[in-house]
Amino acid sequence: MSENNLSCIDCAVKNCDKEDRSYPPFCLTTHMDHEILNEALSCYQEPENHAIMCAAAEVEFEHYCKYTRVEEIMAFAEKIGAKKIGIATCVGLLAESRTLAQIFRSHGFEVYGIGCKVGAIPKTALGIDEKCNGVGKNACNPILQAKLLNAAKTDLNVVVGLCVGHDSLFYKYSDAIVTTAVTKDRVLGHNPAAALYTANSYYSKLKQEGEV
Repeated sequence: MSENNLSCIDCAVKNCDKEDRSYPPFCLTTHMDHEILNEALSCYQEPENHAIMCAAAEVEFEHYCKYTRVEEIMAFAEKIGAKKIGIATCVGLLAESRTLAQIFRSHGFEVYGIGCKVGAIPKTALGIDEKCNGVGKNACNPILQAKLLNAAKTDLNVVVGLCVGHDSLFYKYSDAIVTTAVTKDRVLGHNPAAALYTANSYYSKLKQEGEV
């Protein structure tokens, strides 16, 4: 692979974090397109973006390695002034989402949740191949989830276990900013990072060409 194709994922130096060593020859920080850099930096000056960035930094600083993800979401919501939290949940994780809602409500937040099968629309009605009915005839409906939460005027939306791709559409159509509480992985108990930690052992098949 040529240096022109190398990027941050190929770096083990991480000098951009502490600046205590030399940057690698292919480093994006030292070979930055300054037009893109300045464009990104200017976006942080937008009031909403600035508030979100400051809140996120404060949550990280104040609760680093102390708070669970659930606690961090609530701390972040408080800092951005979010009063009403929307939950976009997989129906397979409704029990977990109910627990999450109970936690949020016990801390004074209003909660409104939408399950992925809302509307009970058949997959074939959306042009999805009938073979996909093998795991259920009704479609997940992330765009409708987003639009219903938009109509409910939520201040912050939280994803709980939406399928790969369905989560992408939810992020795309949500008016409120979105964070994720649970990332679905049915095989690994919703801990997808486990596949990365074991990619050189139990899940070595993931690195074998043609296995996916």
